[in-house]
Amino acid sequence: MKSFDVTLSHIEAAQRRIGGRVRRTPSFESQDVSKRLGRRTVLKMEALQIAGSFKVRGVFNKLLALRETEHGRGLVTVSGGNHAIALSRVAGTLGIDALVLMPRVTPSFNIELTKKYGAQIELCDDAAEAFAKAEAYAKNGWLFVHPYDDPDIIAGHGTLGLELLEDTPDLTHVFMSIGGGGFAAGVAAALKAKRPDMVVYGVETVGAPTMTEALKADAPVTIRATSIARTLGAPFATERTLAAAKQFLRGILLVEDAPVVADVSWLLQAEKILCEPAAACVLTAAGEIARSLPDDAVVGLVLCGSNVSLNDVASWRQAAST
Repeated sequence: MKSFDVTLSHIEAAQRRIGGRVRRTPSFESQDVSKRLGRRTVLKMEALQIAGSFKVRGVFNKLLALRETEHGRGLVTVSGGNHAIALSRVAGTLGIDALVLMPRVTPSFNIELTKKYGAQIELCDDAAEAFAKAEAYAKNGWLFVHPYDDPDIIAGHGTLGLELLEDTPDLTHVFMSIGGGGFAAGVAAALKAKRPDMVVYGVETVGAPTMTEALKADAPVTIRATSIARTLGAPFATERTLAAAKQFLRGILLVEDAPVVADVSWLLQAEKILCEPAAACVLTAAGEIARSLPDDAVVGLVLCGSNVSLNDVASWRQAAST
């Protein structure tokens, strides 16, 4: 099994590299969420990040670390979600050509955002075909920017953890969602390096248990996601992200789609912020165990993204009510 290879020094270097390129998103104590969970709770509002999610942190760190000679190769990646949108936005900002390989089931909302920022799109039958095509493009000279199994991507994501601790030094428990595991790996690595006593929980939906299944098998396992939390639907974890989960996470909490959809609406009403299901699920999960935490626990919820259409929210609510 591969050992985890992203350190605090890598994350701190990433913070210096991407400074001024990404938003330092706010963290604040939420009275409504604190009351609901029965514990003091801080929200990290990464849903307000450029391009709608944390992904620009990793992508900026990766692309800014490239040698000048690599810029002309063109970038290729696999994503039907936030990584696609972020890579398109960052590559466009830096003047680098980018191609995104997307499964055909990708929502039109994500396709339109990716095109808006300038990347080319090639639709594939599924994620497996997309990854195979990405490897073929790489053999022909393109630079494959993996959506989550890349040390520079992971280090960039870890900068969120540094910000969260700067804003809330007495934080004790953090809940964050997991797709392929790169985001959780970077943030948890930063948190645990600074505060070894920190407790970090990963959150997945029942229909997208990528890391849960990898931990059960003690190896990456390919899944077919069925959850409405589409940005959690990575087809597999990797040895690197699995190693991070084993090293840093207290455990992974699984939640159903229906209460997550309810919490998308709850957060919109209570905090006036529209979150993806992949973000709202951390509130759902924290609600299941928060009152079992110590009375003086300080809980952090990472609201990781906001790339969701109002039409999607309406259709999910309608489906949940029938």
